[in-house]
Amino acid sequence: MELIKAIQTRRGAQLKLKGAAEKALSTAPPSSTFALHPDDFFGLTPKLSVKEGDKVKKGSPIFFDKKNPDIIVVSPVAGVVDQIQRGAKRKIEAIIIKASSKQEAIKLKIDGKKGDADHIKYLLKQGGMWPFIQQRPYGIVANPSDTPKAIFVSTYATAPLAIDYDFTLQHDQEDFQKGIEVLNHLVETPVYLGVSKSSPGFFEQIQHVNHYSISGPHPAGNVSFHIQEICPINAGERVWTVNPEDVVNIGRFFNSGEFSGQRTIAVCGNGIRQPKYFVTSLGVELAPLLENVGKAHDNVRIVNGDVLTGNRVSANGYLGYFNTVVTAIPEGNHFRMFGWLPFKDNGVLSLSNTSFSRLFGSKGFDVDTNLNGEERALVVTGEMEKVFPFDIFPMQLLKACLVEDIEKMEALGIYEVVPEDFGLIDYANTSKLEAQDIIRKGIELMIKEVG
Repeated sequence: MELIKAIQTRRGAQLKLKGAAEKALSTAPPSSTFALHPDDFFGLTPKLSVKEGDKVKKGSPIFFDKKNPDIIVVSPVAGVVDQIQRGAKRKIEAIIIKASSKQEAIKLKIDGKKGDADHIKYLLKQGGMWPFIQQRPYGIVANPSDTPKAIFVSTYATAPLAIDYDFTLQHDQEDFQKGIEVLNHLVETPVYLGVSKSSPGFFEQIQHVNHYSISGPHPAGNVSFHIQEICPINAGERVWTVNPEDVVNIGRFFNSGEFSGQRTIAVCGNGIRQPKYFVTSLGVELAPLLENVGKAHDNVRIVNGDVLTGNRVSANGYLGYFNTVVTAIPEGNHFRMFGWLPFKDNGVLSLSNTSFSRLFGSKGFDVDTNLNGEERALVVTGEMEKVFPFDIFPMQLLKACLVEDIEKMEALGIYEVVPEDFGLIDYANTSKLEAQDIIRKGIELMIKEVG
């Protein structure tokens, strides 16, 4: 494996939590219903292609982007559209599909002789695979009419309790290589493939890519950081990103002609008795999975994603479209007396130098949802910069987003980040402000005003 660059950072923090999934793949218990949530696709305005009671096959169109009808989201299973859940102002919140016993799929004819970009894009759009390709800036579904400057795939996950892609995709190496070949047709430069410096796994054997290595604490695994270090985005340029398992899905689609929505997920956290890996499908019902692993506490919060960037969901909820982790942690409905004192409550994870907790957490920490304080004034402490490896001033960017100063937002790097890049800042800053939400609203403003 020849590396084009080795990326290393010391800025950040590796949150060592208890409840990691045991490295053994389990087949997910059967689910009777599946769901698609338009909110999983940032910036997409959904328009339905079905109504309640319609029969659908695996790969049947469910909704598309009103602003770009080429972007189609399809059903992950065959069945019947059971419910279309709406919220305020009739906003589409979820499409619930009741799976049938016989799983029929729409099958497209894949012409292996045609390898031009336009034909590849046509197949990806028609097969419902296009939403797997994300675009920077903004972190939205890529525009099929664009030609990207580069395509990035990162296999180095550093978020708390993140999955090990080398383990979860160990039996999918051929499909992964096929997916890389497909993506290479869409860009002039071979795909940039990020691997762990210490344990690259089978990814170092993947051919026709630009390998680069990453090392360092979270958020070193975030692809935004890799893009900034290797292929910075200039005005008017686009960079596309694809998750590793979605590369496999794309490869499997071009081998079979059928939509592939495989999800290998970790159901984990210190609120779970037996954290496990499950091979399942996107949009799967969470209740059967949670019953299989068992809750360790009565009062548990289910997080659809990791603890830094995931969304709260009920036990009867559904897996997010892009999520590979479901985390369960106890509710923090308690208070600590004199919790700021050294050597008191050292089982509570803290990044502050006033705490000695890091000396006592070699086996990981039991965490809960307690914020340990309330929202307070935003002051200059330098703590954000310590956990933010980007060449960006995070506090200044947040302030520019709060006052909606578009020119300053552009100058301070709004095009180079997505909300998840600020997940650790949400945790580390003593002001308790919702940095991810501020960045999300800032990006929404940029899409509306600048495009």
